Amino acid sequence: MTYAIHLLRHSNKIRSSSNLIRHDSSSLVRWFSNGTRERRNISESFNRCKSSSAVSNNSCRAVSPTVSFVNAPGTAIAPCPSTASMHFMRSSSGSQVLSRRGFSSASDLPPHQEIGMPSLSPTMTEGNIARWLKKEGEKVSPGEVLCEVETDKATVEMECMEEGYLAKILRGDGANGIKVGEVIAITVEEEDDIAKFKDYQPSTSDATPSPKAPASPPPPPKEEVAEKPVTPSEPKVSKPSAPPADRIFASPLARKIAEDHNIPLSNIKGTGPEGRIVKADIDDYLASRGKEAPAAAPKADTSIDYADIPVAQIRKVTASRLLLSKQTIPHYYLTVDTCVDKLMELRSKLNSLQEASGGKKLSVNDLVIKAAALALRKVPQCNSSWTNDYIRQYHNVNIGVAVQTDKGLYVPVVKDADKKGLSTIAEEVKNLAQKAKDNSLKPQDYEGGTFTVSNLGGPFGIKQFCAIINPPQSAILAVGSAERRVVPGSGQDLYKFSSMMSVTLSCDHRVIDGAIGAEWLKAFKGYIENPESMLL
Repeated sequence: MTYAIHLLRHSNKIRSSSNLIRHDSSSLVRWFSNGTRERRNISESFNRCKSSSAVSNNSCRAVSPTVSFVNAPGTAIAPCPSTASMHFMRSSSGSQVLSRRGFSSASDLPPHQEIGMPSLSPTMTEGNIARWLKKEGEKVSPGEVLCEVETDKATVEMECMEEGYLAKILRGDGANGIKVGEVIAITVEEEDDIAKFKDYQPSTSDATPSPKAPASPPPPPKEEVAEKPVTPSEPKVSKPSAPPADRIFASPLARKIAEDHNIPLSNIKGTGPEGRIVKADIDDYLASRGKEAPAAAPKADTSIDYADIPVAQIRKVTASRLLLSKQTIPHYYLTVDTCVDKLMELRSKLNSLQEASGGKKLSVNDLVIKAAALALRKVPQCNSSWTNDYIRQYHNVNIGVAVQTDKGLYVPVVKDADKKGLSTIAEEVKNLAQKAKDNSLKPQDYEGGTFTVSNLGGPFGIKQFCAIINPPQSAILAVGSAERRVVPGSGQDLYKFSSMMSVTLSCDHRVIDGAIGAEWLKAFKGYIENPESMLL
């Protein structure tokens, strides 16, 4: 790493040296490395660079030999292009676009840059190309959007990092399943070089040659075995040959019963003499199985008409994460009914003020988000996540809001919901929901959630349901619809009508004990049934 940093520090020297390649090789090495330990063949590499590289305007335009440096025994730094093109290189760490400078072994291909599929989210392993905003042959500048990439979370714009021309698009619009780092496009610096990449195909092997495997040690010399003196042979006694290890011994009746029930004898342990399988072993196996093996399922009717729907990237990620959640998180569920009469009255009053001031109307879900955030602040144990070594308790209350779209389920996040007013929450939720429907969410819009609210009551009229925890969170609130019910009254009124809403809290039992979950629901219910307390 020390020598790589040293190389980058001298890039300015290389940029300003127009006739650098023509210098004497040995003096060039001393000037360039400032005392670094060069390899034995470094002079030969520069001599080859003299004869095979055509240098014009300080740019390498043809075959570019490489120079390698050694950092420590057995640890090699990746080969660098010839010094005439060193100033084009830059580090890709922290860059949104994965790119590397490429030099072809064919003399008709100029220096080019391979643009790889970037990693645009922590969980992204592959992505899709939604559409290209630049066409082949067009000029690109730093900051311009090259294409839209569909990640496991949303569709993100991929920006260009260097000035040049888009010479070749290797993965076109709608390309699916592109692994992170896989080459999707080629850029060049000169417009005249575009035509040379018409039939370009990226190399499958890495540019850095893999170190040769150490030579296998010579075979050990054969040991000379001294001949033993011939002794009078003893009389040979024939021994019974041992039965083969894979042979299974069973009585004829046991074999017959096993064949009738399609039972492999290898699955049964014999208890008879010398491990022989007897009828009692077959009977015990059938009893432990509970019943006889079911008959083969009938084949599906080939006349059924169907269509195979391609699975979007967001659907794949949702499926894998929720499957992981149900398989690894011990869920339990707590349900409570809340009276929302006062909540509806307060919402009506606040919406009148919002209309007068030109603000957006408040929904019941906005009030639920605020109540959930305040309850998390009161019971912070529910604002946590499980790790194998400790429980991480978050100081920020970031509420994820489940939004259903045509492409799948998105969960944008309202950051610090406990510190924001109802009007701010309402505006953010509407903007995030619209972004999700337009498939234009940014990573900062859906990352960092500590708790999730899923509401199927208002939009769909679902009375009550249980939601699956969104890992690494440890709780999710499922909100049902509000309905008029007859409830016990007070005083002379034995009964009265009230609007009741059922909510169910799904908890990770590794983090949240039952009493803690119940305490959180009690605090949440208190805010819902006395909504004025949320305004204090």
